[in-house]
Amino acid sequence: MSPEKATLAATVHDRLRDELLRGDLPPGSKVHISETATRYGVSPSVLREALTRLAERGLVVAMPQRGFTVADLSVDALLDLTRARTLIEAMALRESIADGDLNWETDVLGGHHRLQRTPLTDADGIINPQWSVAHRQFHHALLAGGTSTRLTAIADGLRDCSDLYIHWSRALAHDDHRDAAAEHQQIADLALARDADGAAAALVAHIERTTEALVGYANSASKLGEGSDRE
Repeated sequence: MSPEKATLAATVHDRLRDELLRGDLPPGSKVHISETATRYGVSPSVLREALTRLAERGLVVAMPQRGFTVADLSVDALLDLTRARTLIEAMALRESIADGDLNWETDVLGGHHRLQRTPLTDADGIINPQWSVAHRQFHHALLAGGTSTRLTAIADGLRDCSDLYIHWSRALAHDDHRDAAAEHQQIADLALARDADGAAAALVAHIERTTEALVGYANSASKLGEGSDRE
């Protein structure tokens, strides 16, 4: 792919990612290549490149000979991802607390301050893209103090796969009653106090709250669908 097409694919990737995270494209829905490429004013090949990158992050699923679909809201897949995240991220956080130096503390403080100062939602109540960036950077900083860069990379990859679920928890499950800022504050405070047990427990609870909201939404949606089938 030429540099020009690669740049265009990156732009399309970002636009399509934002649509996915806003919930504009329902879970499990098919991405129509021709229609979407026309809407974005790009060629199908550019769109497929963008979709391939999104598939690598778990936001869409590549179906052999059938194109792409939006990732489905599968309770089993969500629970499996949550278990992997809680195990890996708790381990990585413990290593950060044990090995992290002054630079790590500074990065955590800076990342938390940026997250704290960035509005969570925009005027429409949708998660602010800048908050998403700050959120990702804060969680990366928390886990980046350990000596194992591979462990941190695995944790980052799992969290990337959770982006869609994090946004769906607000766009679909309306999980807006929780105090996410207080949760982040608690995790940062405990980590910087070198309380490994407390910080790991707070991080696990933070991850699991999103899962609980989405599982509740998925179960409710399933019951509504069953009711519609019977009518």
